[in-house]
Amino acid sequence: MLKIALTSFALCLFSVSTPIANNNTGKLMPAIELDAAAASNNTAAMSFAEKQIIFDDYVLQVYDEAKLNKTGLSLEVFKKAIIGYQNFKQHNMLAPAKSIITVIDFTKNSSDKRLWIIDLKSKKVLFNTLVAHGRNSGEQKAMQFSNEFNSFKSSMGFYITDQTYFGKHGLSLRLSGMDENFNTNAKERAIVVHGADYVSESFIKQYGRLGRSLGCPALPTAVTKEVVELIKDNTCLYIHAADAKYTSTYLDPTIAVEMYALEMPLLDLQASN
Repeated sequence: MLKIALTSFALCLFSVSTPIANNNTGKLMPAIELDAAAASNNTAAMSFAEKQIIFDDYVLQVYDEAKLNKTGLSLEVFKKAIIGYQNFKQHNMLAPAKSIITVIDFTKNSSDKRLWIIDLKSKKVLFNTLVAHGRNSGEQKAMQFSNEFNSFKSSMGFYITDQTYFGKHGLSLRLSGMDENFNTNAKERAIVVHGADYVSESFIKQYGRLGRSLGCPALPTAVTKEVVELIKDNTCLYIHAADAKYTSTYLDPTIAVEMYALEMPLLDLQASN
């Protein structure tokens, strides 16, 4: 049986400073009961606050076991990506056979490895590599974003990967932008994942930064085929940016928490097989 281990901090917070009422009795549910409910996957008996503690612990567990802190991905950005991923799953928008998520953090310099592909099931980073931004988004960093045609800027937000094709950059991957006003023109703008010679350590050494695309998240040619084949066909891709105006219907934490709670019995079954 899959054991859902709550962190000591979460247990302390729950049992000492944030008692939760049992919906059936109106009495406080001690931390030991929450632990037992989690272990037995009796999600129907849990309050939302209890489910949220378990969800937060799950996010932290994946983050720690995948050693994402050491690779430079912040917990805040990773959690946003997971919330969107769970929202997509609630709408049956992702390939059920794939448990991967792609995160791009455009608050980082282009000389940093700012793309991560994470297997949420194995809790491992499959790729951590360079990725270019649009030429009109900025030089070293992507500072400006657009959903407009011919802007040659990157677009932030959540995407679902589509099918592959061969274009002028070779094997490429179409993207469907899911955030209205932020990236929904991605397919019509031909914003795709592709390889480019200007995405390399040698280019950084010569120019101090990566080259820039016409808005596409361009990759090193050496890893393009593997990455595209891995993330194609309905997986979640999240491009993070420091923009206070950004909103997404897929950043709904309530849906994410409830969806994860529904998955817990299935996760338990998979672990026992």
